[in-house]
Amino acid sequence: MIAALRIVSSMLAALACTYAAGVYGQSYPAKPVRLIIPFAPGGGSDLMGRLLAQRLGDRFGQQFVVDNRPGAGGSIGTEAAVKAPPDGYTLVLGSTSEISINPSLYTRLSYNTLRDLAPVAIVAYTPLVLVVHPSMPTRSVKEVIALAKARPGDINFASAGNGSTLQLAAEMFRSEAGINIVHVPYKG
Repeated sequence: MIAALRIVSSMLAALACTYAAGVYGQSYPAKPVRLIIPFAPGGGSDLMGRLLAQRLGDRFGQQFVVDNRPGAGGSIGTEAAVKAPPDGYTLVLGSTSEISINPSLYTRLSYNTLRDLAPVAIVAYTPLVLVVHPSMPTRSVKEVIALAKARPGDINFASAGNGSTLQLAAEMFRSEAGINIVHVPYKG
């Protein structure tokens, strides 16, 4: 009985290998690939995604279509990618926000990043910078802190949304500097 089970198992394994060889023989991509950007058009993630889609299209000779799905700190677009068929024709340009931070902030995410997503490549490292409008009477970080301390609650900072890397970096800055600044979240 055990010998027969081993023979059947071996035959199934051989059959699986034959099937896998056929898959590897196919050219990818054979049709356009959807690249979901989980943030609004016009932002840094959108720009990066469009550049990536162009380069991938040139490299593979197939169209990579950008599909912006903003909202909920990147969770809406990420959820759309998770719900897509797992055939390699839907990719998501994920960032720290929706991959690492959101699972800690939101208790009702419809996806589990460890279970539902597989990392493919690091596309870019993006530095965060502190900028102010030219009309602000500040020219250094020290001056920004001094102004914020003199006007608590009067200075706003924008981010790509609640829980975004930008918001958390600004909150860290606020905490370390001992200042009271107001968060204004945008959709991307």
